[in-house]
Amino acid sequence: MTLPTELRALIESGPLTHLSTINADGSPQVSVVWLGLDGEDLVTAHMRRNQLKLRNMDRDPRVVLSFLAPPEPGVFLAPHAVVRATGTIEGPSEDAWELLDRLAKLYVTPDTTFPAPRGAGWIVRYAVEKIGGVGPWVS
Repeated sequence: MTLPTELRALIESGPLTHLSTINADGSPQVSVVWLGLDGEDLVTAHMRRNQLKLRNMDRDPRVVLSFLAPPEPGVFLAPHAVVRATGTIEGPSEDAWELLDRLAKLYVTPDTTFPAPRGAGWIVRYAVEKIGGVGPWVS
């Protein structure tokens, strides 16, 4: 799916993203993650393979990503995006550390270096299935 320009701009602004996965017992699990773009793909990176969100995606790759746009004074319901997707885990590769380093410059400061030792990690690539929420990215 081609991402709307407005949604790409929102993601490039660095909103903290809620990643929802499904636990083995069927209950929801939510993590806050840094989200980036790689072409038309939404991507996150993770340095440890044993994280619950990755174990959940191994078992069931269906996810929801949600994030807020910057607040607009006087707007009753803040613009936000809710993205249903399928997550595919890639790695291990040092590309994960490189992605986290690139995202640290957006989420922390432009001169930040990702603080974990350089090494191999995992990238999750999200195939977008449906875009919802409130904003110009919703048709």
